Amino acid sequence: MSAHRYIVVVGINCFIALGNIGLGAAQVPDYLNANPNPLQFPTKPEEVNIQGTQPITLKQALELARGNNPELQAVLFQVERSRAALREVQAGMYPTVSLSADLSRAQSGVSQLSTEQRGEQAQLSSTQIFRSDQDEPTTTFRGGVQLSYGLYNFGSGGSSRAAAEEQLRSDELEVERQSEVIRLNVTTQYYDLQQADENVRITQSAVTNAQASLRDAQALERAGVSTRFDVLRAQVNLANAQQQLTNAISQQQIACRRLAQILNLPQSINVTTADPVRLAGLWNIPLAETIVLAFQNRPELQQRLAERTIAEKRRRVALSRLKPQVNLLASYDLEDAFDDGVGVNDGYSLGVQARLRLFDGGNARAQAAQQSVQIKIAETQFANQRNNIRFEVEQAYSQLQSNLENVQTANAAVEQAREALRLGRLRFQAGVGTQTEVIDAENDLTRSEGQRVQAILNYNRALANLQRAITSRSTS
Repeated sequence: MSAHRYIVVVGINCFIALGNIGLGAAQVPDYLNANPNPLQFPTKPEEVNIQGTQPITLKQALELARGNNPELQAVLFQVERSRAALREVQAGMYPTVSLSADLSRAQSGVSQLSTEQRGEQAQLSSTQIFRSDQDEPTTTFRGGVQLSYGLYNFGSGGSSRAAAEEQLRSDELEVERQSEVIRLNVTTQYYDLQQADENVRITQSAVTNAQASLRDAQALERAGVSTRFDVLRAQVNLANAQQQLTNAISQQQIACRRLAQILNLPQSINVTTADPVRLAGLWNIPLAETIVLAFQNRPELQQRLAERTIAEKRRRVALSRLKPQVNLLASYDLEDAFDDGVGVNDGYSLGVQARLRLFDGGNARAQAAQQSVQIKIAETQFANQRNNIRFEVEQAYSQLQSNLENVQTANAAVEQAREALRLGRLRFQAGVGTQTEVIDAENDLTRSEGQRVQAILNYNRALANLQRAITSRSTS
């Protein structure tokens, strides 16, 4: 195992900026972007065959997630929906103007019958000639403009607008929350793939060591200074190492596809890690300040407060329905009957209308009571969320400190195990040691290397969890 694969920073007084992972836009190849059609799915085997593997850094993975992740796209659509709902509420506070027009041609059957009866009477009396055109069809045009404006509704419009604004704010906070969740998930999956890659490398090294031990045992057997038992032990050790390598390769493939799934990559593309395994940095903010910082930044707390405000505004809207509603009404009408020898007739009306709902069966007060309960629910959820955030910070902080100590211990253990294996082989080749000692030393080195990788990546996971618990607004 080469030591340059690990970059360990211990004892350096550096500060990790909140959410520094993923800062800045990383260059991502276009062929890694998701298909713009979310309803597309492969129908042929060649469309899902892996045609290439692209190494990516953690920053590139986070950039891909921001552009490809369908869950993030869904909450962005919710923001657009809430923005449209706010425009709807704002539009309801403006005057309503409507234009109407009617063109009709009509003939009255009653008028025609009356005219015919009068005509028959005139012919019988023969005293006068009666002619009338009242039985002719008439063409009439009618038009008008109406204006309606709510002068006063006891705050119903303002409360509705405030509720819509808070809903939009809550959805924007949900985008921030979902972004942080996705960032944590992508970071964790990336570290999981790094660990799977390192496990493959470590087990390949273990197979190489086991093959070397087998060659030494066979050579000593041919020289007559070793027994068949030592060769068999070496063969068993090699077989076990090969099985572990097979399992490690399987876990590596699973980790690759899991990362590809969360990044929503094209069906024929696979990815692997390009970053070396190293400490992501150190956290030098005291625990108490970290907790307070989390309370200030976490969008979940702001969402609970927004839900409380929404419920309060909706309660006011419900109660306003029991108050007088004052509206301004204005209209202008005109009418013209063609070929009647009379000009266009017009008229207007202007007035104020007041309405008071005397009885609604308790509907408005029941709705207000529901919102009052919703306020209490939001307050209770706020307290619960606050306690959960503190626990998340304390848990990640404790894991961060313990894993940092484990990294230092694991580094020393790897160097000691490597030296022990070197000495064990020299002793065995010189005939003063046993094959069992060499095999045990090989297993100790493999285990120590795995524990070092585990300690480093566990530290990075704890740091990612701590950054998620803090949630810096500046990086969302």
